[in-house]
Amino acid sequence: MKKIKIKYLLTPLIILCLLLGSSCVLPSVDNLPSSTPTASTEPEWTPPSTEQNQPLPDFISVIAQVKPSVVAINTKSTTYLFGQLYTEEGAGSGWIIDESGYIVTNNHVVEGAQSITVTLDDGRTFPAAIVGTDFLTDLAVVKIEAENLVRASGGDSSALVLGEWVLAIGNSLGLGVTPSEGIIRSLGASITISPGQTLHDLIGTSAPINPGNSGGPLVNMQGEVVGITSVKISMVGVEAMGWAISINSAMPIITQLINAGHAVWPYLGISYTDVNLYLVWQHSLAVNEGIFIIEVLSDYPAEEAGLKAGDVIVGFNGEEIANTGGFIQALTACQIGQSVEIIYWRGNNKYTTSATLTESPPP
Repeated sequence: MKKIKIKYLLTPLIILCLLLGSSCVLPSVDNLPSSTPTASTEPEWTPPSTEQNQPLPDFISVIAQVKPSVVAINTKSTTYLFGQLYTEEGAGSGWIIDESGYIVTNNHVVEGAQSITVTLDDGRTFPAAIVGTDFLTDLAVVKIEAENLVRASGGDSSALVLGEWVLAIGNSLGLGVTPSEGIIRSLGASITISPGQTLHDLIGTSAPINPGNSGGPLVNMQGEVVGITSVKISMVGVEAMGWAISINSAMPIITQLINAGHAVWPYLGISYTDVNLYLVWQHSLAVNEGIFIIEVLSDYPAEEAGLKAGDVIVGFNGEEIANTGGFIQALTACQIGQSVEIIYWRGNNKYTTSATLTESPPP
């Protein structure tokens, strides 16, 4: 039998009562079936326990373990401005990776420096010399001649998890080596720092990062270096975010810098720049994106592939190339000795060629 909803019965009853007068009595609302279910109460219920199951991180012992291996780096360089000579000073951080005096830092900390001074945790100060630098990964190694050095232990950045406690230790604001605590907030990030320079496999942390922290270690609660503080993003409306180069990505480059003085990358043998409106107009280019070849170096893969100055590369090893950053990322993802397909424009014609990548020359 078809059911009729009670609300459809009430409406005609109300109308009928209005017509008949006060003698009409509507059914009590209390007698109508309820559509809201009820649950039984629990008189003996009490709030869950708030007892701490996990101890708080032991920052004190980690700082005591790591801080002796962290150094303050101060640099000086001179530059001419409007015909006058000016001295520029900079501050950064580093950490001792070997008792023989090798210290890891960022390339941008020591780039262009004419003098580098390292101050140890015990107050001793030494001049430092550059062993090797790498622009692409923003890594550098310097060396001091000193005894009784304390090296930091390396960790495994692939074992990090979101929310894990970490410490950033460095020469914050150039005022001396101090620690700051935070958690891991992201992993495997990529950030473009400048044209042609994108850092990959970055660790995001909520630990406060200030000028001077660059090059210092990011350590886990076992006192192991899991990252190298490198980048801080700060803009209106955005809370400052700190980033560190993962130690797993950095260690092969650090090893090359110590062994050879430079990092080895796949190499094509060209100098280039982004295509822009001026180049499109000046050279009557058929495309407005890609990389414009300024020079092709002799005896390198680009020359053997038939590339010439004025060509515009728009495809490399299966990747579309819109700018220098995209090209560098595609190039460094390849292997030395690998054959790659290159798509380029010459005038109004589009061509495809191939090249076998070689090893990058020393800087």
